Amino acid sequence: MRDPADLYELRPDPPELAEPVLLIGLDGFVDAGAAGRQAVGDLFESFEAREVAAFDIDALLDYRSRRPVMTFVENAWTDYTDPKLALYLLHDAEGTPFLLLNGLEPDREWEAFAAAVRQLIDRFSVGLTVGFHGVPMAVPHTRPVTVTAHATRPDLVAAHTPWIDRVQVPGSAASLLEYRLGQAGHDFIGYAVHVPSYLAQSEYPRAAIAVLEYVSGATGLALPTDRLAEEAEGTDTEIEQQVAASEEVQRVVHNLEQQYDDFISSREAGDGLADTESLLTGDESALPTADELGAELERYLAERDRGTEG
Repeated sequence: MRDPADLYELRPDPPELAEPVLLIGLDGFVDAGAAGRQAVGDLFESFEAREVAAFDIDALLDYRSRRPVMTFVENAWTDYTDPKLALYLLHDAEGTPFLLLNGLEPDREWEAFAAAVRQLIDRFSVGLTVGFHGVPMAVPHTRPVTVTAHATRPDLVAAHTPWIDRVQVPGSAASLLEYRLGQAGHDFIGYAVHVPSYLAQSEYPRAAIAVLEYVSGATGLALPTDRLAEEAEGTDTEIEQQVAASEEVQRVVHNLEQQYDDFISSREAGDGLADTESLLTGDESALPTADELGAELERYLAERDRGTEG
């Protein structure tokens, strides 16, 4: 493995920090409802960000699998959107400094990347690292947003009841980073926010709000969600209008609500782990019109985003 320090470059005059929180928001892995992406976008909108380190994206990115966007006008290329992965310093609403690692998930050299992030964690004396993203679940949008919490030490997520017993899933750079940091004795908390499967391909602000609230609860950072709350109200109204317009859609949502409520009741009784698979995998075999619901809502919200509704 190459020297991890070769993968990044510190910017001039790096800050001296006392056990700041490090947030991890990488693009490229599962992020249902764009929960993580919207949360990161809100952080950049709310707080001034200073780049303190930049990764060598050429060494980490497979350009042919994730081609950067270029702009062509008439007879010439006029713009190129540089892919980026960088570490930023921000301050929350109360002036508390924190770090944010944001950009494209590496396609290669995951071990070197994890080692490089660990070096930066040591360099800036990070006390806690927190990752987040959205995952699709067979849950209704009419119920509170829930989360699968995981950590390098059980006591870090003791307040969260596990949703699953054991499962094998495709890995990610962030997951490997969490695993390696745990082996090295660093604290890491991850939040996989549950997004209704039929909204997984659309922007779902409620999920992004949940991300920031869970992060705030774990870190004490003051992260406002007013902007996202306004967007969520508009999205909620549009979803309800779409549901109200179709009895078939109403039936599917009702069935999902019943499945969810039964699961929560079973879970609270202490035997819910055995029934979690259907929610995690989006098993809606008892709901024959769930696919139609998802397609219709995604079409509606996509048209809303393009300004072509109706």
